[in-house]
Amino acid sequence: GRLSARRGCRQSGRSEWSTRTVSDGFDATSAGLGEFANMSVITRSIYGEDAMVQFGSELGAVLPDGILVFLEGELGAGKTTLTRGILRAMGHEGAVKSPTYTLVEPYSLDGKTLYHFDLYRMADPEELEFMGIRDYLTEGNYCLVEWPERGAGVLTEPDLRVKIEVAGEG
Repeated sequence: GRLSARRGCRQSGRSEWSTRTVSDGFDATSAGLGEFANMSVITRSIYGEDAMVQFGSELGAVLPDGILVFLEGELGAGKTTLTRGILRAMGHEGAVKSPTYTLVEPYSLDGKTLYHFDLYRMADPEELEFMGIRDYLTEGNYCLVEWPERGAGVLTEPDLRVKIEVAGEG
């Protein structure tokens, strides 16, 4: 499946995101993706940071164990904000920061681990091999990857792709 979120221009201090999910070979029903399982397209307008966190919470509540999710979008589009919502749904109450300099931030969640990757500053996909990426992608771990195109050739295909785009000029 593909989840696409669209973020628009600021008008009166509000940002607009539209989201849509397109299923392409990913069996959302057997993966337990709740309301997302029976829909091939979901479109939403999301206004502001709180609403993006809420959408992340809805998504996080239905993500199956061991899922690899690619988070795509330009700088400042809301990838980490969406991640914050996903983590909140999984019981994380602490701060959520973008692992831009550390490449990965682990979160322990009720016996499971969610790894939040930010590959923006990675110069070569081979760096993922050096950091032991295959150890992170083991069964049962949740892996959210920002800037996955920087790991092309090393990362496997995702189970779910989230794309956040600016809808207009802001």
